[in-house]
Amino acid sequence: MAQTLSRPTASARAPGGGLALFTTLAGAAGAVTMTLALYGIFVLAPTERTQGVVQRVFYIHVPLAWTAYLAFGVVFVGSLLYLLRRRRRWDVLARSSAEVGVVLTTLVIVSGSLWGKAVWGTWWTWDARLTSTLVLWFIYVAYLMLRAYVGDPDRAARYSAVLGIVGFLDIPIIHMSVIWWRTLHPEPVVLRSEGPALPPEMLWVLLMSLVAMTCLYLSLLGLKLGIETLREDLRARRSPPAGQ
Repeated sequence: MAQTLSRPTASARAPGGGLALFTTLAGAAGAVTMTLALYGIFVLAPTERTQGVVQRVFYIHVPLAWTAYLAFGVVFVGSLLYLLRRRRRWDVLARSSAEVGVVLTTLVIVSGSLWGKAVWGTWWTWDARLTSTLVLWFIYVAYLMLRAYVGDPDRAARYSAVLGIVGFLDIPIIHMSVIWWRTLHPEPVVLRSEGPALPPEMLWVLLMSLVAMTCLYLSLLGLKLGIETLREDLRARRSPPAGQ
């Protein structure tokens, strides 16, 4: 006998109003702060004496790395809460943030390679920080592949949650790599016990770029959460009711 699908509910037609508002505000804030950051990068920030113009990649590369760490921090928290509470929303949050984090880490590696070619004369070297960052990228690509190829959604959520938690442990290693080992990367110039080593005009531009990249991450996360919310609603509507 033919069946008709019920009319979509408001939640199935569109993500929650709160999420849509969050995404819109984050996107608007990102557009404004990114405009200010680009003005600062190409107009206000002084040209570095040793590296020259190519040093301006720093104002993009470092904020990209920060937002990638933030994204995987959200994966860590979402995965941990999912294992503790078994609430689907935490799994959706972790999965969404992981996808954005992989994109950001890819941009970190690409921008770092462009900068390295100009400064070191090579696209890639097995420097401790580069290598540990590449390991981070592989871990979360494996996270996404695990979700795609494990057939049972509950098992995929559990397995990937464990990997998402373990993978986050690589981030402190990345941060400390320039202190623990001899690397081509300079030591931290912002997060130092003595205070930032950057001149105020450089520090201001870096902070503005950090804010812009963070807003960009939040807007992309909001968009991805909206898509996943619609997908979960559609999956629930297609599932046969219990007892049928």
